[in-house]
Amino acid sequence: MKTFSLALTCVSASLLFSASFSAQAAGCDTPRNAFDQLYCSSTIFAQTDKDLNTTYGALRKQLQPAQQEALKQGQLAWIKQRDEECSYEKPNGYYVNLTCAVKQTQSRLDFLKARQRECGSTGCVTSKLGG
Repeated sequence: MKTFSLALTCVSASLLFSASFSAQAAGCDTPRNAFDQLYCSSTIFAQTDKDLNTTYGALRKQLQPAQQEALKQGQLAWIKQRDEECSYEKPNGYYVNLTCAVKQTQSRLDFLKARQRECGSTGCVTSKLGG
């Protein structure tokens, strides 16, 4: 059985924790060591992923069946791209760059929120849902 582990790319706290992220994870603006950084990053990722899933579900409810399928295919393509860019496998386990995962997930969340606003105001454009 393979072990799962997380590898955190060392980056400065200023790159990883913007003002919006700092508010989400109290005490994470100045992590004291790599384990604090890992904890804070994983907490931020978990919250952003939760928000993404909530927004995806709400948007899906606004759509017709063909549009739901376009959204689903776009989401699957995004997941594949995120995984290719932000993780890799070695013989001793899987590694995830949480900085990359947070940025990718926040970007997708912003995309879904924009589609949700668009659907609520001017109507859903199927071709934009797959992006």
